[in-house]
Amino acid sequence: MKKYEYIFKKLEHDINAGVYQAGDYLPTENELTKTYQVSRDTIRKALGLLAEAGLIKKIHGSGSQVVKNDPIDFPVSKLTSYKELVDAHHITSKTNVISIDKLIVDDTLAALTGFQKNHLVWRVIRQRVVDEVASVLDIDYLDKSLVPDMTREIAEVSIYAYLEKQLHLSIAYAQKEITIDQLTDRDKLLLDIGPEHHVVSVKSKVYLADKRQFQFTESRHKLEKFRFVDFATRHH
Repeated sequence: MKKYEYIFKKLEHDINAGVYQAGDYLPTENELTKTYQVSRDTIRKALGLLAEAGLIKKIHGSGSQVVKNDPIDFPVSKLTSYKELVDAHHITSKTNVISIDKLIVDDTLAALTGFQKNHLVWRVIRQRVVDEVASVLDIDYLDKSLVPDMTREIAEVSIYAYLEKQLHLSIAYAQKEITIDQLTDRDKLLLDIGPEHHVVSVKSKVYLADKRQFQFTESRHKLEKFRFVDFATRHH
């Protein structure tokens, strides 16, 4: 293990153990270099990993502040939009629209999404930044015959609000699949991954009340940022 990785693990343990609480500042870079007898560059690499892991944020002129790291409960059995989740949990979040384009569904995309081959769909890629950490990558495919228009403003605010309030579509249910996936190059580029090698992938085929599929979405999540929960009852 390299020195900066050891220091990252030690500070990560101290934060998780409560030695440093949310809102506390870590020792300065100078203090850490003396404590661990390493260069400032090594300390900066360790602090960079802590920031990517969502454990600290850099405050200009003040240092490295520990941030709240409680996982956010993500309801598996409910069909909840990201905007609704953010509002319900009072999460500090920003959505960055990476791209919006139109695609003709080929064999590969048909197998992934459930849409018919040669169908025209929107593809919307969005990065979700939670507490200043890029934590979720959403890749949405939407049936263009049902969703004729898509703009950056709609994608930034809430696609579901647009579909329900302006297009008056009745969103009814989804079929979900949750897996732990290896990182892709796009994950590495658009998520603050840190030392992780995997993400949680939630794939959903989403249907209207009349049983027409209007959406396929894949949400790729940092492992430690969300906790996937369900409410189960026993049927007799």
